[in-house]
Amino acid sequence: MLNLVLTVAMFIVLIFRAWIELKNFQLIWRELEWRRTREAIAKILPSERELFAKTDEGRELYKLLCKIFEIEERE
Repeated sequence: MLNLVLTVAMFIVLIFRAWIELKNFQLIWRELEWRRTREAIAKILPSERELFAKTDEGRELYKLLCKIFEIEERE
């Protein structure tokens, strides 16, 4: 009976640890996707700065996008 209780307890601990690892993996995956997105936007946004300048409120939108994606703003 003691062996069964110990086995069940160890199984519960293992499930709990696996759940924590899953949450950690999901968090790291989200951060990695955000980093890839920021890198892609960092390549595209500066080259399209003139396009933003031609539209109404384009400069403000450009500044806002630079701030959101943490890109150095070029004037």
